[in-house]
Amino acid sequence: MLKLDFHPAGRHFLQIPGPSPVPDRILRAMSYPTIDHRGPEFGALGLKVLDGIKKIFKTSQPVVIYPASGTGAWEAALCNTLSPGDTVLMYETGHFATLWKKMAENLGLKPEFLGLPGIEGWRRGVQADMIEKRLREDTQHAIKAVCVVHNETSTGVTSDIAAVRRAIDAAKHPALLMVDTISGLASADYRHDEWGVDVTVSGSQKGLMLPPGISFNAVSEKAREASARATLPRAFWDWTDIIEMNKQGYWPYTPNTNLLYGLSEALDMILGEGLDNVFARHQRLAAACRAAVTAWGLEIQCADAAVYSPVLTGVMTPEGVDADAVRKLIYEHFDMSLGTGLGKVKGRMFRIGHLGDCNDLTLMAALTGCEMGLKLAGIELKGGGVAAAMDYLTSHVAKPALKAAA
Repeated sequence: MLKLDFHPAGRHFLQIPGPSPVPDRILRAMSYPTIDHRGPEFGALGLKVLDGIKKIFKTSQPVVIYPASGTGAWEAALCNTLSPGDTVLMYETGHFATLWKKMAENLGLKPEFLGLPGIEGWRRGVQADMIEKRLREDTQHAIKAVCVVHNETSTGVTSDIAAVRRAIDAAKHPALLMVDTISGLASADYRHDEWGVDVTVSGSQKGLMLPPGISFNAVSEKAREASARATLPRAFWDWTDIIEMNKQGYWPYTPNTNLLYGLSEALDMILGEGLDNVFARHQRLAAACRAAVTAWGLEIQCADAAVYSPVLTGVMTPEGVDADAVRKLIYEHFDMSLGTGLGKVKGRMFRIGHLGDCNDLTLMAALTGCEMGLKLAGIELKGGGVAAAMDYLTSHVAKPALKAAA
């Protein structure tokens, strides 16, 4: 009989770009006894997390919380605002943009997939000028929504959402703007209100440092007006009853109480550190990771330095080297999980996550495992990536974290 032992000596290094490691503080909060989801204590918890999550999205508008994965929030965004046969303009930046497009097809929508050809489209961010051009051509306003991914988890590219908003406005087009920031939220700067986003989609298992199981729709007034006209079937995903009951801190169904405990703790941690400090920490760690990849002489999946992701770094292996075989070797020898290449880049690259509960030593351990694994795989490296990352971190010293007095 096969014996399964997933807990060897030491800690497992979960360096995929989500789910990210869950801090002990959050795990402890999730272990609190479950309470009555119709009682006064739960109402107070509900109001707290509903208010706090708005600060993360940088919005004064409602944020709908679902007991679901990010895929559920994708569906909620579409079915709450659109009708069967509606045309939606979706921009291809990678695997997750592609999956969202497939969902739109399955729901009976008509997605147009816009993007740069071939692999090149998976190495760069959204080209806002292409969106503007297509919207100007749509003089009958058949396109009802523009859907883009903020931080493409499959490639390590973070797109300029403000530029997409400007493109829609320049075309004088009434289409809704929908954005997936499932892996970007609480790791990369995101501004739902300021950037004029109508529906923002996100999830719990990335920058929020929670297990999978919570997803979000941040919704504008324009999106709620569209919802009143939309005719795609919806019941569980319907914003209307949820937003109304949320006013008192409750939900129209049984919510995931213990994950909401965890969300409350995560919000305390993130807002306690300060969003700007969180973003700066991610940018600094990402820059150190890229310094390592460059020193190794390997290519970064994102080909445009202006849109490098602070959440993850995609590493392309040399021609003829199976990236998944390298990942397997690293996992078996060093108990570290790295992200696989997906879709068009399967076997060509691996992904290093540096998001959420991550600091200098976490990253240095991850890069050490990568460098040892690359050498074991027989890949000739140009230089020491670990040393390059260490040099970057010590020459860009972070502000010391505040500690309580002993």
